[in-house]
Amino acid sequence: MDDDQSLGQTLEAWLDHLRHERACSPNTLEAYARDIQQFADFLKADLGREAVLADLSTLDTRVFRRFMAARRRRGIQSRSLSRTMSALRAFFGWLEKRDVLKNRSVLQVQMPKVPHGVPKPLTIEKAQAAVAPSMNQKIDWVAARDTAVLLLLYGCGLRISEALGLKRRDAPLKDRDSLIIKGKGGRQRLVPVLAIVQDAVTEYVELCPYPLDMDEPLFLGVKGGPLSPRIIQLAMQRLRERLGLPETATPHALRHSFATHLLSAGADLRQIQELLGHASLSTTQIYTEVDRERLLAVYNAAHPRA
Repeated sequence: MDDDQSLGQTLEAWLDHLRHERACSPNTLEAYARDIQQFADFLKADLGREAVLADLSTLDTRVFRRFMAARRRRGIQSRSLSRTMSALRAFFGWLEKRDVLKNRSVLQVQMPKVPHGVPKPLTIEKAQAAVAPSMNQKIDWVAARDTAVLLLLYGCGLRISEALGLKRRDAPLKDRDSLIIKGKGGRQRLVPVLAIVQDAVTEYVELCPYPLDMDEPLFLGVKGGPLSPRIIQLAMQRLRERLGLPETATPHALRHSFATHLLSAGADLRQIQELLGHASLSTTQIYTEVDRERLLAVYNAAHPRA
């Protein structure tokens, strides 16, 4: 690469690498692109001109710390700052591997401390209520669609992006009791599909007024385009109001509930790791803390000396 090449051109080359060689998700690509662009904007203000590739070789730890301090002053939280630092480290690591430049100053900057968060699953009763189809009445195709999506989150442990990324040919209908899901980092996993999920997806497919081409998205919006995650978030918001669910009852909370309820029922942590598509067991182990809290609550409520 040319030392006078703009940072924007270099960023595009890196994003192409992440997209095609690392199979990063669109959300990850978007976030990383935004993080590096914000760093480029900071350097432009700092240098008084557009940053070029050669400038990256001369940066020291003070520049990275000032950038992070500026971001924090704008109200950016530690979790986002940590992701920004991860993006910068990955970017500079890629430049070094490509023999473009070597600057390890970013590695000397301490990562922001991210508050330890524990997933907030729903109780079994509330999770079942959230995904229960309307009983004793014929539901319209939109309601059938929303039920099918929510059941994929709770019944299969899918991420919302994974559920909405399904094609019509992937549809787990009554004769298909498993799905092959391509998750984060391009990792594939086999996910069993419960009969109730198969029934819900089948009902949606039968009721959907639009043609569902095999290579097109399975779930459609009211105008026939791909279904937006925001629509499912709004559907969950209405369920919170109707069923009196807590504010933590989001679509992703259904995936947390899937894992926690399996663990409570005696499922092996390694099996849950495979079902969720986690690269590391340490990511899955956070659910043991959720389950421990539940057990302690039961103990404190039931033990005669509590």
